Amino acid sequence: MTDTTETTDPAEPSPRPTPLGIYDRVGAEGITSVEIIALAVSGLWLLASAIFFLVMPAGTDGIGGLRAVMIILAIFMPVGMIWVAAVVARSSRVMREESERLRAAIDTIRHAYIAQNQSGVLGPEPASVARKLDEIAAAARKTESALATFASRREQESAAPAQAIAPDPATEDQPTLALGTQAADMAPPLAVDDFIRALNFPENAEDQQGFAALRRALKDRSTAQLIQAAQDVLTLLSQDGIYMDDLRPDRARPEVWRQFGQGARGRPIASLGGVRDRSSLALTSGRMKQDPIFRDAAHHFLRRFDQTFAEFEPAASDGDISALAETRTARAFMLLGRVAGTFD
Repeated sequence: MTDTTETTDPAEPSPRPTPLGIYDRVGAEGITSVEIIALAVSGLWLLASAIFFLVMPAGTDGIGGLRAVMIILAIFMPVGMIWVAAVVARSSRVMREESERLRAAIDTIRHAYIAQNQSGVLGPEPASVARKLDEIAAAARKTESALATFASRREQESAAPAQAIAPDPATEDQPTLALGTQAADMAPPLAVDDFIRALNFPENAEDQQGFAALRRALKDRSTAQLIQAAQDVLTLLSQDGIYMDDLRPDRARPEVWRQFGQGARGRPIASLGGVRDRSSLALTSGRMKQDPIFRDAAHHFLRRFDQTFAEFEPAASDGDISALAETRTARAFMLLGRVAGTFD
């Protein structure tokens, strides 16, 4: 029995799996219509020249040299010009075909780039940019770990048994009323400086004052809810490479912020949407439309910021409001509020 197994020659190139269409088109070879026309015109010219010189009567003596020059000029120069024109025509046709292939390639690249942007798929980035993004992500994860530690510590403190807290001697003989009052409700009001510093989050792992202010802010229920909502949206935005430190929004006057805290919406507070970064706005808008988790987190954050600022505005000075507007939380509000149409 003969072996029917086919063997592949290593030197033989493997077939290309995908046809390249217009890019795989091989240029025309051999004689084309241009050469055929040039041959026909040259033959007609040579035939006409032969007939002319054969039937022309012989000239006088002494003009043989001039006759030879006339024959060369009259016969071979037109033929040469014909073939020069043929070569130029063929080169023009080849260049025109190459231009069409180049135009098709450029259109294909442009369509692929637009499709990638619309689908949210980003192309390869330079190594330096990717390394910088990795460093920023690592710093963000370190801050998130610190925030999670503080949140869990606060939960443990609130879950501690009541007997671990020393009773107040002045009220020891009074009966305890089960009215649902928690220790957080009896805590002193949060200082304005701590509130503003906490909304800006710690600058880095060595920012001891920032972490201390954040711990104190997490003991206030309303502020803690806003900080948690801000942390969620900042983490989601960082997944698209959007960081609040990179934004430089236009500053709005404290009077406009006060109008927002008093319930104004739309055109009167349009200057609050001072974020002009087109790439951040486009990425955030696309994420808002395509990602329901991001959309819910953004709307929850906007509600919490609205409620917390309404409580903060009456007792805040213009300087306090200006300082609040420079925090990362306020910048996230400007970005998301503009995408959500709060300032339209």
